[in-house]
Amino acid sequence: MSGASWQGLCELLGVDRRRVADLVTALAAQGATVAAAESLTGGLFTAALTEIPGSSAVVRGGIVCYATDLKHSLVGVDAELLARVGPVDRDVAGALATGAREVCGASIGVGLTGVAGPGPQDGVRPGTVFVAVSTSGVERWRCLPGTDEPTDRWQVRAAAVRAALELLADLPDGPQTSTAGASGSGLTLS
Repeated sequence: MSGASWQGLCELLGVDRRRVADLVTALAAQGATVAAAESLTGGLFTAALTEIPGSSAVVRGGIVCYATDLKHSLVGVDAELLARVGPVDRDVAGALATGAREVCGASIGVGLTGVAGPGPQDGVRPGTVFVAVSTSGVERWRCLPGTDEPTDRWQVRAAAVRAALELLADLPDGPQTSTAGASGSGLTLS
């Protein structure tokens, strides 16, 4: 099959495959490993990384914890936090990232949670997404705000994966460790 006519997951997500390959190469060169706990993306983030040859040196695993109770039982998100704020929250994304990192024994964890839509969930607007990245020294997160309009589930999920890849690429001191004032890798993924 011709490379020009073939579309993989990266292309469908609106991500430049070469940039993801550069990210995987940078992570591998640093000896960094990645694990993810995914809710609304249902494994798309991990699948995008593993589409890249050589990603087995970097990707430790991915946990799909779509149901709220699985966020607690599989990844260790505090049950009281989930009861207090619900599954779509900045702190839940952070706990998903930390839990994925710890459960899978990775140096970097990524957590994704949100409302893909088309309508609201538990009072949270469709399109609301929280993405977090966790290392032993830093936790970063990003929020994609929701809308009052019905959303396209694929577009919301693809945007969440893009945000997670960008957050991973922008970790201080490269994708592995944190240092105050250090710059990220500068990779642009779209």
